[in-house]
Amino acid sequence: MRTLSSLKKDLDFNKNLSSLIEALKTIAVTQYKILEQRMRPFEKLLSSIEGFFEIIDTSIASHAFLCPQNKTQMIIAVTSDTGLLGGLNMQVITQAIAELGKIPGKLLVIGECGKTFLRDSSIPFVAFGGIKDEQRHSQAMQLRDYCIERVLKEKIGFLKIVYPRPVSFTVQRVEVISFLPFSAPTTPQKAGFGFEPEVLLESKLEDVVEYLIYTWIGQKLYEIFGLSRLAEFAARFVHLEESHQKLKELDGKTKLEYFRVRHELIDRNMRELFAARLLYAGQSG
Repeated sequence: MRTLSSLKKDLDFNKNLSSLIEALKTIAVTQYKILEQRMRPFEKLLSSIEGFFEIIDTSIASHAFLCPQNKTQMIIAVTSDTGLLGGLNMQVITQAIAELGKIPGKLLVIGECGKTFLRDSSIPFVAFGGIKDEQRHSQAMQLRDYCIERVLKEKIGFLKIVYPRPVSFTVQRVEVISFLPFSAPTTPQKAGFGFEPEVLLESKLEDVVEYLIYTWIGQKLYEIFGLSRLAEFAARFVHLEESHQKLKELDGKTKLEYFRVRHELIDRNMRELFAARLLYAGQSG
């Protein structure tokens, strides 16, 4: 049976740990709200870029971004630098490995947690640093440039990204987005004008396609990096809340055991005191 002093220490520890978890939950919520307010969606830019492909005929363009030159791929897995995410990082890595199982290729991992999971495996990978909120745009552009360079030099046919997306503050989902080959309309659309627009290109069609897709990938990465960070904060809050509930249950059981041991100790002391008094009274008589 555990002693009263050890149970008291456990109760004090649970109390301090509960306070720490509450503080971490508050930090996670605050970080989520701050980033959510700072995030600037580039919906107009992305829709404008996609709109260009509605008025140009890419079916006559021969470019690696549109037509895979071979069946190799590069998978980008976005993980965090810290834990307490309830297995979300592992889900991202598991999904990325599953994608590699479909088509052989290279794995590019962002974040320390992803590197830690893969370090003990036999899967080769290229590592990038975790996402920093103040450097998110520059990191997205650097990653975009690296991937595009590898795609063109090594003739990689497919480029995908696996990342956590916040469906809501309490629900996160791992998603896979395919960047390359870029899915563009094969024929021009009338775009609501009532006629097929005539497009004059001063540059080669392939150059225009490359620039548009290059820009689109950069902005999508920037957007995904922000969503991944939101998912990280949300998942951390959920995991901490679950841990807090388990701690409450454990603390409740510890309190019951504490009071039971305390009552047993008081009862035993009273019996010993009563027995001692009876013995003393008998000796006196």
